[in-house]
Amino acid sequence: MVPLSWYLILAAVLFAIGLYGVLARRHVVAVLMSLELMLNAVNLNLVALARYLEAGAVVGQTFTLFVFALAAAETGVGLALIIAIWRNREVVLTDKMKLLKG
Repeated sequence: MVPLSWYLILAAVLFAIGLYGVLARRHVVAVLMSLELMLNAVNLNLVALARYLEAGAVVGQTFTLFVFALAAAETGVGLALIIAIWRNREVVLTDKMKLLKG
């Protein structure tokens, strides 16, 4: 059986990679993919902790399904916003989007 610390380290590495992608990338689709990576790191934490802390409970799996649904909604809304911005401004780079300025 794999120790819990390995799962937590893997989740921390995935979260750090996702955080780096959010902070360093300029393309909005890459930022969205990095956010998904961060949410998957959270899901890994939820499942691993639920497995090791309460072996018979399904609380971690339930929260993970909730996070999956939330991630799907976030992706759908995010991509719709990206398409709308592209149609109006023809740019998808974060530093070139100045939507609040005239």
